[in-house]
Amino acid sequence: MFQENAYREHLSLMLSEVLNDIGVNEGMVVKRRRVNMHKETLTNIRYKLTDKNITEYNLGSQSEGTTTIGLHSDIDVVGCMHNYNIIQYWSEWEYGKENYLMIQDENTTPGYCFLQLLHPYVPLCLTGTHDEHHITDRRGRILLKNTFINVFLQGACQQHGPSIADQGQPGFCDIDKVIAYPCKSRPQSASGWLDRQGIGRWPTQEMRRYAASTGCFVVATGSKVSEYPELEWRISTSLTERCLMFSLNITQIRCYVLLKMILKSFLNPQDEINISSFMCKTVLLHCIEKTEPSIWKDNNLLTCLTYCLLELHSCVQNDCCSHFIIPENNLMAGQFTAETKHELSKRICELIQNDRQQLLRIDIDDLGHRLQVKLNMVQHRVYYFMSSLEIHEHVLATEYLNFARAISVHYNYILNHLHNENIRTIKQHIVKLMNFSDNGNRLEHVAFKFLAPFLFTTYGSTLASSSIGENNQVSPQALVWLSAGVNSDISSSRLKLASVFYSTGYMEKAEFILRHTEQQYYSYPVIPICGCWKTPPPAVTAELMRLCSEQSENYIKKTAVCVRFTQKEINCVPHELQYEMFRSTQDDMIHRHKELDCWMDSAVVDSLPFLYFLQYKIYSHLQMYQEQQQAISKLIRTIVIDVNLRHRETALNILGQCMEQENRPQQALKCYLLSLQQRTRNNAANFHLCKLLSGLIVRLQA
Repeated sequence: MFQENAYREHLSLMLSEVLNDIGVNEGMVVKRRRVNMHKETLTNIRYKLTDKNITEYNLGSQSEGTTTIGLHSDIDVVGCMHNYNIIQYWSEWEYGKENYLMIQDENTTPGYCFLQLLHPYVPLCLTGTHDEHHITDRRGRILLKNTFINVFLQGACQQHGPSIADQGQPGFCDIDKVIAYPCKSRPQSASGWLDRQGIGRWPTQEMRRYAASTGCFVVATGSKVSEYPELEWRISTSLTERCLMFSLNITQIRCYVLLKMILKSFLNPQDEINISSFMCKTVLLHCIEKTEPSIWKDNNLLTCLTYCLLELHSCVQNDCCSHFIIPENNLMAGQFTAETKHELSKRICELIQNDRQQLLRIDIDDLGHRLQVKLNMVQHRVYYFMSSLEIHEHVLATEYLNFARAISVHYNYILNHLHNENIRTIKQHIVKLMNFSDNGNRLEHVAFKFLAPFLFTTYGSTLASSSIGENNQVSPQALVWLSAGVNSDISSSRLKLASVFYSTGYMEKAEFILRHTEQQYYSYPVIPICGCWKTPPPAVTAELMRLCSEQSENYIKKTAVCVRFTQKEINCVPHELQYEMFRSTQDDMIHRHKELDCWMDSAVVDSLPFLYFLQYKIYSHLQMYQEQQQAISKLIRTIVIDVNLRHRETALNILGQCMEQENRPQQALKCYLLSLQQRTRNNAANFHLCKLLSGLIVRLQA
């Protein structure tokens, strides 16, 4: 017995080392959580700035840090709509709002509820008929059907019940977005949990107070065993669950990661969906509550895993996995056929009895092979693995690049919202953003640090365009704002400032900025970032991984966001680029997405091609012809070599116009044709091509 215990302890330590190597360690968990919370905060600030009555929460494995590269975890997002007031007590009723009373009675499945429509002006129940989204039951109550949510999901990528699934995008995590409505008070069915006390006094009183204060959500889906599937709404306690997961120690997190690997490898092979990861999470939470904290240590990991598997086996045997916070809600109700239940029970028993052999068979993140090496069962040279440092750097680089893209996406979203607004409105948005930073939490302050400089630059450029239109001068106020935003990233705001100087004839100042920007650009492995449309993220190189690891979130300032000029900034834009603002004909507009393609009304170009284009134009004015030819050569090389360009058609269009100015019409024609290969419609190349061919015909006729 002593030898067996010593062996299991040794195996647990080796297994913990393997999990540490593949990124399941305290440092990586904290960093994953921090980046995802920053992205969540950015999203919600964007909604506040654009007056959207929505709050989004990033939930699940990505935000918890309970994932690995090989698990390919999706991103779970709850989009909380605040246009309805869901109440449990009459004291929560609000005048003038659409109020719904949460009903849990003998007709609702535990963990689910009906939503009864109330009068908006007096705290009374409405009766009678309503519309197609409501139904009147035999008691005369007007109940909201959960199919009502389909109104919001029309046109979604893929709809699965109450969620929007954004899948199949290379290089991006799948996103599972659920629309929900908030209820300010905690669910009545969770009251017992608040008074329950685990063996290790976990969850703590502080967590319970948080749970009581966050309330819950209702999600548009009914129970599988419900008699009224269209009327039931699932009660969700996602924020409380996230709080609980954030409190786990590293051994508990490793145990959960192992459960998910086992689930994917043995219990749900070939994309079967028998047991969900949420069931595994629930089992883990129950086990933590029932045990002393002292057992959750790395040298006891295998025992903890076995305990969780035994608990899971019991759940399958009894067809009952009680929701951790709402215990009356059986997560396995109606989930398995008798045949599936027997097969699952058999598989779990095999896992418990032969845990070592089964762990060695896990291919996810090469866990089994890595464990064999740790146990000296094979020589290391038989397998090649990414080192712990390589995995650490790869994950960080991926997270930070996604965060940088999120900043660009939200910036573009705000610009789209401001498309038809005046200059004063832009400043009002900046003031609102400053207030969020001054009065908000640390996360909002960080969001302000990354987002505000882009808005400063846009506001300064808009002011400059207005003053240039009036007297061909840049106002001092515009220069102040442009200077305040110059460090938004490595290049885009500097390039806009250089373009302002170019547009007003200050060629020496513009040339100095461009020279300095080019030096900065080549001091780091700079990656182009574009939030205009969804393209695969840039390749993560070894140099980039190292830099991200060293500079952490500060690396985001070293990316090169694409340069975007709105139509209000037109006087700050070289005329060759102004065509991009009018790229769409009436026929093209039919092929544009109403929201996602709003950027097409602006002039948008990748930073590096725009830098070389400006150099080409400025050196021409300064009569520095050798430098001018070097600039056009660099522009050509960038278009040909840089695989990360996201607006290649625009770069080809401005190169084509440079070729026309060089009196090289054949090369210009080639540029425009290549541009049309990149984007057939909504492309200014169509205009350039017609203009070029018209000019050639006139010459031939002459």
